[in-house]
Amino acid sequence: MVHLDVEYCATCGHDIKFYDLKKVVLNRVPETKVQGTPGRQGSFEVEVNKQLIYSKLQTLAFPDFDEVADIVEEVADGGSVRKAYKQQPITCSIM
Repeated sequence: MVHLDVEYCATCGHDIKFYDLKKVVLNRVPETKVQGTPGRQGSFEVEVNKQLIYSKLQTLAFPDFDEVADIVEEVADGGSVRKAYKQQPITCSIM
């Protein structure tokens, strides 16, 4: 079984992004054990089987959820855990 753990900043509202990621992953690999934990300011730290694959604290962007799901699927199929490098596009609007 693959474990996906996400530390997210609840103050920043990143819990919504966590639930979006959880939905994408579970749609692809339903047997994944997904856990989210409120954590540090600005965080969205993604671990697969206790190995950090993506850090918003380092990149200042969210990971591409499809790439995270790809990694979970690869690990579920017996592959090795690897880092995620793709990011979601940054959207900014000034009002």
